[in-house]
Amino acid sequence: MARISSYPFDTNITGDDAWIGTDSGNKTTKQFTASAVARFINLTGKIAIGGQMNFKWSNTQNGGAGTISRTGGNGTGLAFNTITQMRISITETSGENVVAFLTYIIGKPILLGQGDQISQFGHYTIASYAVDPADANFYIANLTYIGGNGTIAAEDTIYTICHFDITSGGTDVSQTQVFNPASTQWVINNTTGKPDCSVTLVNDQGAGATNEIIFGCVEYTNATTITVDFDIAVAGSSFIN
Repeated sequence: MARISSYPFDTNITGDDAWIGTDSGNKTTKQFTASAVARFINLTGKIAIGGQMNFKWSNTQNGGAGTISRTGGNGTGLAFNTITQMRISITETSGENVVAFLTYIIGKPILLGQGDQISQFGHYTIASYAVDPADANFYIANLTYIGGNGTIAAEDTIYTICHFDITSGGTDVSQTQVFNPASTQWVINNTTGKPDCSVTLVNDQGAGATNEIIFGCVEYTNATTITVDFDIAVAGSSFIN
């Protein structure tokens, strides 16, 4: 086997690219694709972003720890504007308890988005959020639909819930910025007036783009500038609000 240092560097990562590694269970050598690693990060929340919670969709009401479901079950194929009540596990996929945060944002807007398809989402206000009297491991969230696009995907699809307020004093402050060509650093212009605004990054530009949420090292450089550094050059879009 050749020395690792003799292999060329690949700066054009695709979902089918793979790494060699060791299975922790039986210590056998296996390949791990970039897509599988990304899914693992989404499922486990190993890269934490404040105010962002990951859940698996379940077609069974109260479908287990780390899940969200429609009251009455099913849901796959339904438009987001038909969802008025959800059952939310007290823990997200990483095992973190979400009750205090979701209780804090009662009456505020949230975004329910498909983790690997940013254009599939529902925008709601949490009208109420209270423990399910039949199962204390779940809360019942009553939702008021604001807007969105698309339908609920298949069971076990990862969904992200985050506080998503696009207005401030009646003025739209949501901002999108495109970064193309690819770069290892994105400098985001923040004119929302909120120095601690939320940041979502998506690799939606160029050949092989997968419209997935991506992660970088985010630094709030000053009140009007946010800098994001990546290990490799990436093209895509930033969304701040």
